[in-house]
Amino acid sequence: MAYFAFTESPGQEFVFELTDPEKITHARNIISGTEKEKVHVVGRIRKQPKPYNPKYSFHLDPDTIWFFDMAIEVCDANMDYVEEHLDEAGGAFLPGAHWCPWDSRVTREVTAS
Repeated sequence: MAYFAFTESPGQEFVFELTDPEKITHARNIISGTEKEKVHVVGRIRKQPKPYNPKYSFHLDPDTIWFFDMAIEVCDANMDYVEEHLDEAGGAFLPGAHWCPWDSRVTREVTAS
């Protein structure tokens, strides 16, 4: 298990957990610059807070996270917008609770505290 952060404009950061060794390696490759194509994060929102990301009352389910280079518009939203409209997520807003912020980019590995 490892924790990573992605950023979005303007300077927002979201921490997520990865449990799959291949995905952990992929995230580390994004940070090192080895991976240049699939650098954006997508996953399914769970409407529960996690201690590793206290600013938000939702998290990404580690089993559903993967990385992409392009995605459909219906899953794109800013993290603060998701927080403000969390009660609507999973319906017309972010169908299936899939979230794929287009401007997300993994920037660092986070040490668990």
